[in-house]
Amino acid sequence: MKIKTNKIIRYFILSDFVFWTGWGLINPIFAIFIVDKIEGGSPMVVGIATAVFWIVKSILRIPIGMFLDKCPSEKDDYLAAVLGLFITSLVPFGFIFAKDPFDIYLLEVFEGAGTALNLAGWTPIFTRHIDKGKESTEWGIDTTAIGIGTAVAGVVGGWAIGQFGFTPVFIVVGILGLTGTALLLVLRKQIKGAFDYKSIQFSPKDNFTS
Repeated sequence: MKIKTNKIIRYFILSDFVFWTGWGLINPIFAIFIVDKIEGGSPMVVGIATAVFWIVKSILRIPIGMFLDKCPSEKDDYLAAVLGLFITSLVPFGFIFAKDPFDIYLLEVFEGAGTALNLAGWTPIFTRHIDKGKESTEWGIDTTAIGIGTAVAGVVGGWAIGQFGFTPVFIVVGILGLTGTALLLVLRKQIKGAFDYKSIQFSPKDNFTS
């Protein structure tokens, strides 16, 4: 069964697949990394680190979305999506140098902020460009791609860490994240004025209140 999608949707899905497949390599065993490799690591540290990510992501997601909704063009959403993905892609490299729980918490702050920024820009672009009459199908392709990639990566990641250790796997995760970011950059010509910073304008009335 062949499903035709437009270029923006196609690359957004591909970027998602590559990026989240990378994170799928470490998500299932991240708790083991904290307990075994971080000085003072414990199940409690794992719980706090998880909470830090979700709290930061949840707190920032709506304000960033409101800010982007006040901007006059799609290029602002695009820049947020790219920058957020780039920030999040650097986090696995940080895990290589993490020594104590504070390092993990700080990295989770960056991961949460990057994820919030990416989603705030990614979601509206995907929504605007989705092919008419294929809304459920194309959202389904994205979630299915992420699910399959994450499932396979979980098995591969568990095997790879057992064979090579955490550091090489973190490097691969970071590289896959940067590859996902690069796939979004392919669309810079499709998003008019994406890197024309002089054209970015804000209305003096723009604020976060109605």
